[in-house]
Amino acid sequence: MPKGESLHHRYPDHRVDLEPCAARVRVRSGGVLLADSARTLSVLESRHDPVSYFPREDVRFDLLEATDHETFCPFKGEASYWSVKSGDAALENSVWSYEDPFPEVAGLKGYVAFYADRFEFERDA
Repeated sequence: MPKGESLHHRYPDHRVDLEPCAARVRVRSGGVLLADSARTLSVLESRHDPVSYFPREDVRFDLLEATDHETFCPFKGEASYWSVKSGDAALENSVWSYEDPFPEVAGLKGYVAFYADRFEFERDA
């Protein structure tokens, strides 16, 4: 169970919707493929840009290194982070996952996200 409290009950108008995405989505860093999936989730959260979450099986964890960095979202839970170690690039704490998300967003378990401003995203229609 995450350390902090879920605020879903206090702010019922705050939305965190998980929608399957039919498009194939790829993530690259400096031309190196880090993730490739036709099974992503689009996370649509109030007051946030949409975020693509990738199934763990579709992510190159051999190019990631776990860090001690953690953050807390009162609507999703505690996030764990990884840094990308690919070639000369070292993108610190640029990949995250909710390993034990709040029950309201339990569908995030087993998915990983990448900061959109640090990577190249490709999406097939």
